[in-house]
Amino acid sequence: MIEGLSRKQLSAILEAVPVDITFVDENDIVRLWNKHDKRIFQRPLSLLGKPIQQCHPDHTLDELNQILSDFRSGQRDLVEFWKDVEGRKVHIRYFALRDKDGRYLGTLGIDQDITEIKKLEGEEVNLD
Repeated sequence: MIEGLSRKQLSAILEAVPVDITFVDENDIVRLWNKHDKRIFQRPLSLLGKPIQQCHPDHTLDELNQILSDFRSGQRDLVEFWKDVEGRKVHIRYFALRDKDGRYLGTLGIDQDITEIKKLEGEEVNLD
């Protein structure tokens, strides 16, 4: 629930989470992303308000469009995979966003560098 949060608070939350977030609306238009200067996959500000397909290499467009189509139709709600990017392991997840009646509102993309997470063993609390 986000009622009562200011725009400033919500922005600070989005910048603090340890993942790159991208929101694409129901018409495939890029509406928001966080961590602009520190993103795993950099993109120019000029892509805000443009189709998500303009953010992806041509060889990935068929797969991207299939994912979006599956989300719209309700066939899928989640797609996730990982890839190696410049020596780092990146976990990529796409979530279909729906309203309470199940209508498709858009897609939330989450990219996370999991390189260091994969190295964790045991249990440790670090309060430094």
